[in-house]
Amino acid sequence: MSLAAPAIRAVIDGVGHYLPDLIVTNKDLEQKIDTTDEWITQRTGIRQRHIAADGQATSDLAVRAALDALSSSSLKAADIDAVIVATTTPDRTFPATATTVQARLGTSKNGFAFDVQAVCSGFIYALSVANAMIVTGQVKSILVIGAEKMSAILDWDDRATCVLFGDGAGAVVLKAETAAKGDLSDRGIFSTHLHSDGHHNDLLYTDGGPSSTQTTGFIRMEGKEVFRHAVQCLSDVVEETLAAHHIKADAIDFLVPHQANLRIIEGTAKKLAMSIDRVVVTVDRHGNTSAASIPLALSTAVKDGRIKKGHLLLLEAMGGGFTWGSALVRF
Repeated sequence: MSLAAPAIRAVIDGVGHYLPDLIVTNKDLEQKIDTTDEWITQRTGIRQRHIAADGQATSDLAVRAALDALSSSSLKAADIDAVIVATTTPDRTFPATATTVQARLGTSKNGFAFDVQAVCSGFIYALSVANAMIVTGQVKSILVIGAEKMSAILDWDDRATCVLFGDGAGAVVLKAETAAKGDLSDRGIFSTHLHSDGHHNDLLYTDGGPSSTQTTGFIRMEGKEVFRHAVQCLSDVVEETLAAHHIKADAIDFLVPHQANLRIIEGTAKKLAMSIDRVVVTVDRHGNTSAASIPLALSTAVKDGRIKKGHLLLLEAMGGGFTWGSALVRF
């Protein structure tokens, strides 16, 4: 009788992030549009955001985050088999921004690179694809990056949206490791849970596109409806994740949510009966950086010492489309 091959896990071997130098506070925005610091803070929890410089592209942000992640990894750029960039603000319509990142990093010449577009859920979607590739043996290492220059698609006269978003990038290095026990005590990604519902794609969208208007367009949003759906969808996917592993919320060391709105984050934590000190919150400093927000928050919490090796993490996000998803990971 032949023995089954030991299980392979996709383990996070390094994390990193990058934020542009320019910080725009709510007080700065008061000078440009009809808004106030109090109005923005009370409704969103956002106090400031980083904005990319003129000429600074999404790939520039992604490369900086990737180099930061590699600096904390046991792998070098040449060891990386694949690069996946989650972004809704690519450098160009094509080629994929990931190929630009691949070339600039000098990753494996036998490897490949591509983008994933699921807006704010993009990093979770990219993580799911990367995990599947590793556990099936297609590759041994993948660099997964969330990078966004959201300022490029903002209408700065629309106070309902321009105050919400910021620019930045976060990255993780995933590598294949043999599971020690084959249970939740192992390090690595245990599961991902993805969903979408295109019936609501007119609630959060851009009003442009290559095949429709031949323009990039600007972000448009029905805020109240997006908020309502976000609270429900995120609560549901969190419960789905816990049920899939027969665990309760108290097993989770940290919730690392998409950083869109502090009230949504607090609502999810409340439904989990999880104290806010077990939730990574960066929305106040970074705003909504779309696909970059989860890896950016993860890297921030690792670097400041909150998240340590062995912690069980629940990642979750929701974005335009609607798309939403989650991942259970032991760091």
